Amino acid sequence: VQLQASGGGLVQAGGSLRLSCAASGRTFNSYVMGWFRQVPGKEREFVAAIRRTEFSIYYADSVKGRFTISRDNAQNTVSLQMKSLKPEDTAVYYCAARNAPVVGTTANEYDYWGQGTLVTVSS
Repeated sequence: VQLQASGGGLVQAGGSLRLSCAASGRTFNSYVMGWFRQVPGKEREFVAAIRRTEFSIYYADSVKGRFTISRDNAQNTVSLQMKSLKPEDTAVYYCAARNAPVVGTTANEYDYWGQGTLVTVSS
């Protein structure tokens, strides 16, 4: 699986951004898809994940109520809608795929990674 993330940019606090991740491969709908973020000097942090259907979705407490993950299995895409952004949301955001039936919340549980897209939230 190859992943290509896009949609990052500069936004003011309180604003919104939508990240997208396009995946190659015919078995996309069998993967758990996740979003992580990382700032320099820190470990990659779990943000959200979604199983093959939108009935199983998980969020980090820090983004719950502000971020929404979704997937389109027909288009092989996963998105992260981010609202009410805060300066502490500034990071490089990565999409990831996990070849397993259950969600993982740590980076080492994911098998494939996109290249990352930078989100900068100014105060």
